[in-house]
Amino acid sequence: MHAVRFHAFGPPDVLQVERVPAPRPGRGEVLVAVAAASVGGGETSIRAGRMRWLLPARPPMGIGVDFAGEVLEVGDDVDRVVPGDAVWGLMPHLRFGSSAEQVVVPAVRLGLAPGSLTPVQAAALPVVGTTVLTALRDKAGLAAGERLLVRGGSGGVGSLAVQLGRHLGAHVTALAGARNLDWLTELGADEAFDHRATDTDDLGRFDVILDAVGVRWAPYLCLLRPGGRFLPLAVDPDRPIRAAVGVVWRKAVAPSRVLPFSNDPTPEVLDELAALVSGGALRPVVDSVLPMTQAVQAHRRVEVGGLRGKVVLTTR
Repeated sequence: MHAVRFHAFGPPDVLQVERVPAPRPGRGEVLVAVAAASVGGGETSIRAGRMRWLLPARPPMGIGVDFAGEVLEVGDDVDRVVPGDAVWGLMPHLRFGSSAEQVVVPAVRLGLAPGSLTPVQAAALPVVGTTVLTALRDKAGLAAGERLLVRGGSGGVGSLAVQLGRHLGAHVTALAGARNLDWLTELGADEAFDHRATDTDDLGRFDVILDAVGVRWAPYLCLLRPGGRFLPLAVDPDRPIRAAVGVVWRKAVAPSRVLPFSNDPTPEVLDELAALVSGGALRPVVDSVLPMTQAVQAHRRVEVGGLRGKVVLTTR
């Protein structure tokens, strides 16, 4: 089969499509024919080697965490899905490789994809959807009537946070680039402001702040109301170790206000995400779709920024 891989850390040009042995499922595992896989925002830093300290493996390695496709084969003790099922899912925690024609994952990392979605749409949701659901509902306990600030509102995480915040009954304020402001209000934001032209002191105070940018946290931490919660879902891609240490320090100083986590969803969270999509509360946002052979261009697109949602790679 073909897969996108890189043999050394570096710029997007290190990515290449190569032939690799087709995987086979073991006990508790599922073989999926991948139709599409999304490009995560943090993957560019990992490919560049800036987060190598976090990885359990070293190159050669693949890219991609979430995917959508069809079940080809199941291993022993699998009853969650059967061959022929249309599924979406995630690679095991801190593992990569979904940008491939086939992938083997534990059955607990899979769910039935919502029937209303195309494979491209479905591939854009498992990581960002379960991250936002865990962050706002489970970690922050966002309640109806509270004020939510989404920093980085137009990206993959931010665009889902705007929608889920609206669904949970919060007053949603989004920060993004000027060209995305009207679009964010259409998506569900009560207010949307240009992050380049807005003074933080003019934003007011918030019960929950979700940060999908990763830099200059201090001015935003000052915007929390008493009892407010800050969700740092991104770190500075240029200084990831320094940023991670900063998160740990802030968590130690204010454990009830700063709520970092590494997303590792249960099957139940993936099923809850599917129910929200099927019920119309959430919809995928796809910025652009490229074939797997253009993985280099996809990573360049993510590094440039200014996305509306996710970049998705297709295998055909």
